[in-house]
Order: sequence, then C-alpha cells, then structure tokens
Amino acid sequence: MKEKKLDKSNCSDITEKLMPIVNFNDCGGKKDCVKVCPYNVFEMHPITKDDKEKLNLKGKIKTFFFKQKAYVINPEQCHACGLCVQACPEKAIKLTRFKKEDK
Repeated sequence: MKEKKLDKSNCSDITEKLMPIVNFNDCGGKKDCVKVCPYNVFEMHPITKDDKEKLNLKGKIKTFFFKQKAYVINPEQCHACGLCVQACPEKAIKLTRFKKEDK
C-alpha cells in the first residue's frame, strides 16, 4: 500500500492550547474548581508572598478573609472543558490561549 504524501505547509512549530488562569483578586478560595475538575488541574494553597504583592485593594481585602487561593498545578492536564469556569462563584477563572513551541 502506497503512503499518501501530506502537505505540511500549514503546519507550525507553535501550538495553541487553552489553560485556566485564576485572578487572585477575585478568587475567594471556595474550592469549587478543585471539586469539579476531573483532571486535577487545581489545588488550594495559601497565597504566596509574590502573588500577594500583586493584589489590588479588593484582592487584599478578600485575601485578608480568604487566605487560600486556587492554584493551577497541572496545566498540561487541562482539557479546556470549562467546568471550572462555570463552577467558580467569583468568576475568577478564565480559559486563556497560550502558545508554546514544540521541541
């Protein structure tokens, strides 16, 4: 059987993927994303010092009361199903496109 020659001129070394991004100014640490994600993309952790320094006033006030934040720990496991976005009562998660170069 002959192998078909494929036109790869439209192929690129850069792939796009959707990845969840958590806005720590909005995250209230309610754990809904952790519970609903079937791929274990999120974990709850106390906010890091670096992330805390980047907060706006609203984020600092919210973090005073809710010290735990949702961190994306396994972005490569994300299937971009959107369950985390739907489940978050604070609307703190967005699926964002990012490009990475294949090596």
